[in-house]
Amino acid sequence: MAVYTEVSDEALVAFLADYAIGRLVAFRGIAEGVENSNYALRTESGDFILTLYEKRVERGDLPWFLGLMAHLAGQGIPCPLPVHGRDGVALRELCGRPAAITTFLPGVWPRRVDIAHCAPLGTALARLHLAGEGYAPRRANALGPASWAALLARAADHADGVRPGLRAELEQALAAILAAWPERLPVGHIHADLFPDNVFFLERRISGLIDFYFAATDLLAYDLAVCLNAWCFETDYSFNVTKARTLLAAYGAVRPLADAEVVALPVLCQGAALRFALTRLYDWINTPAGALVTRKDPLDYVRRLRFHLAAKDASAYGV
Repeated sequence: MAVYTEVSDEALVAFLADYAIGRLVAFRGIAEGVENSNYALRTESGDFILTLYEKRVERGDLPWFLGLMAHLAGQGIPCPLPVHGRDGVALRELCGRPAAITTFLPGVWPRRVDIAHCAPLGTALARLHLAGEGYAPRRANALGPASWAALLARAADHADGVRPGLRAELEQALAAILAAWPERLPVGHIHADLFPDNVFFLERRISGLIDFYFAATDLLAYDLAVCLNAWCFETDYSFNVTKARTLLAAYGAVRPLADAEVVALPVLCQGAALRFALTRLYDWINTPAGALVTRKDPLDYVRRLRFHLAAKDASAYGV
């Protein structure tokens, strides 16, 4: 989450007049994350999240995201539920940006991941994948493999300023990953960004899965690869195979992996690491001065990428 677009008290009060959630009590910007402008909102009816969608999110995709969240919530997945206005419309406009209000989910995201977080995560991800089967609309992954060459090209001229030799390293990795990218694996709706700060816990149980604005229809095992990157590395960038084994076992107990998905884990993890290295590199270079946003170091994911490139097979992940 982040704040790029400031919302005045007057604009917010006028915006809320279209909802039946009571008068404004309090609101504040949320600085974590890098994509949209987010505010914690309290009205007479309770707590909500107000999101203004910034340039990376295509307006035409927003009904799909909101529809997926509503579908998953209806299937018992603990995700935000879009709030409709008095006219039945959830997607509106505020301060020149598309905007929506969603329900607030209680809980705290884990600042330090331990093994006890990994089994609930695996179970929740598998349940999300199964629940998504009933949502008919599809959305191509705008940040999938077909986008990575263009992403690198947009940041390539500045890459060596972040670290000497980074451009060549990323170009070599991209070529190898695209050449080995798997086909004919199971496909469904994926979250595609299930980092620790998008998962809330209460007493070691998951109470919320948030931020579905990278969700897409893509390889289900790629979603696992995103999680292996985000949850299973220690602060020194060593890979914790016990966390990975726990996550994968819990996932497989709900949705067993096909043999081909297991075989593909190394290259899927390579691709996930590269995708986040590239988007973080672009944001590192292009985040506007003064934005209330937490920039994330692209080199964190370059280090993860090196581990995956060295992995000989799925045994590196505890399989």
